[in-house]
Amino acid sequence: MAGSRVAHATLKGPSVVKEICIGMALALAAGSLWKMHHWNEQRKVRQFYDLLEKGEISVVVQEE
Repeated sequence: MAGSRVAHATLKGPSVVKEICIGMALALAAGSLWKMHHWNEQRKVRQFYDLLEKGEISVVVQEE
């Protein structure tokens, strides 16, 4: 009886190039989300001060 040959996965060490590429992709994704968040906050602040300068809003409570 001939022995059946079964292909077993051989374990290899971590691929340095693959790890670097994955790390760079994750860093770019996280950095772009962080930058978009800051642009959105900056836009809100700029809009607030524009409305304040035009007199459309006020930070002083009106007395009755």
